[in-house]
Amino acid sequence: MISKQRLYDRIESLAEIGKTADGGVTRIAFTEEYKKGLDLITSWMEQAGMNVRMDQAGNLIGRLEAGSSNLPALAIGSHIDSVGNGGKFDGTVGVIAGIEVAQHLYEENISINRPLEVIAFCEEEGSRFQSGGVYGSRAMAGKITADDLAVRDKNGVTRYEVLKQSGLDPDRIQEAVRDRNDIGLYLEMHIEQGPILADKKIPVGIITGITGLSLTEIVFEGESNHVGATPMNMRNDALLGACEAALAVEKIVNHYGGTAVGTAATMDVYPSQVNIIPGKVSTIVDVRDVDVERREKILHDLEKKVQDICKNRGLHYQFITKLKANPAMAATHVFSRMKLESERLNLNTYEMPSGGGHDAQLIAEFTDMGMIFVRSENGSHNPKEYAAPEDIASGTELLSNVAMHYLKG
Repeated sequence: MISKQRLYDRIESLAEIGKTADGGVTRIAFTEEYKKGLDLITSWMEQAGMNVRMDQAGNLIGRLEAGSSNLPALAIGSHIDSVGNGGKFDGTVGVIAGIEVAQHLYEENISINRPLEVIAFCEEEGSRFQSGGVYGSRAMAGKITADDLAVRDKNGVTRYEVLKQSGLDPDRIQEAVRDRNDIGLYLEMHIEQGPILADKKIPVGIITGITGLSLTEIVFEGESNHVGATPMNMRNDALLGACEAALAVEKIVNHYGGTAVGTAATMDVYPSQVNIIPGKVSTIVDVRDVDVERREKILHDLEKKVQDICKNRGLHYQFITKLKANPAMAATHVFSRMKLESERLNLNTYEMPSGGGHDAQLIAEFTDMGMIFVRSENGSHNPKEYAAPEDIASGTELLSNVAMHYLKG
């Protein structure tokens, strides 16, 4: 049976790797802390009877074989990398829950008719290279380009170089690509990263679909000059242009409404000195919507507004797409199975879309997908995020029952 105690003990054990002073976690992809985390996950996969390997993208994959069946695998996955000073539940609960499902099968000697894989995807958060995340699942979906390998971290080291340093061969990254013949179904459990389940006092959510995210870098270029000697009417202040654009994001998104959200998430100012008018500013704008057509209209309107801002302020701009992921809907048969199994467990659930992006979104591009949320207090991406042991166990029970249906069917 599913062990609530083992689930929580493992979450706490993993949280010790990269633990921060205020109880959070910093476990950035490809760092020593991250490698130690993967070693621990590997040991747990092996305890669950799984054969473990790492693909050329850095995804850690545990596999429990099925008798003589040639059916494609059922995969369960998430990630163990974090944002800086993030929480200990984001991503990790999905990987540990998947291992728990495998361990239940192994310990109870339950025969299965298709293989089970548990995947710890590499660099879901994108914290190392600030390139939009979901790198490992993008690699599995065949979406990694030379530009993705050429991005640099804050120390100027490229992803290509980091992969090499980690013992991987980025020139063979295509070997990480999977398809429907390899993975016939993908399931993911994750904490909710917003307040809905907590507000409704419901422990588990069943996901209808995942929003389509986009990351766009807007670079404003003006003229650096002396703050005291340059008259106000003769300035080409790039920071003021970027600030206008940030306010425009809010206004445009609110105009369209629906499930659209948008944020000017970063602001890098050059040369960033107290006595110099900013000559160049880069901001990354995150716009998401389950309606991809509406998302594209928002981005179109935003670029038109940026053009007007730059014309009025004597600035030049670049509008650079960093990442786009299509919305992904849960497979109807998986969604229906989750509802049925939650009723059998007498589990109170809530049907909802996911506003956050997940590895499931990319895997859904080549196979069927289903996703479960577990209630989280205090949101996510901060040290105070919290999922109760009972809720994690309930989500894992649902995950296990759904997986068992497909593994034995």
